Amino acid sequence: MPNITISLDEDLLRQGRLYAQKHRTTLNALIRDQLKKTVMRENNEWLDEIFSLVDKLGARSKGARWKREDIYDV
Repeated sequence: MPNITISLDEDLLRQGRLYAQKHRTTLNALIRDQLKKTVMRENNEWLDEIFSLVDKLGARSKGARWKREDIYDV
């Protein structure tokens, strides 16, 4: 696999390493996976990913219905 060199702000690099460590991966793997997700994504693949994440949450609406304007009420 070819290697590349990138420049990162020192703070971003530090935070990236901490994030990778927290998620039990490497910074290389983190960057590789994100780049792959970004450039290899099919037209509707992102939608499948969203539905998969929602399914994992297990949240249920219990029949509640919302109107679009309800999301703007604070």
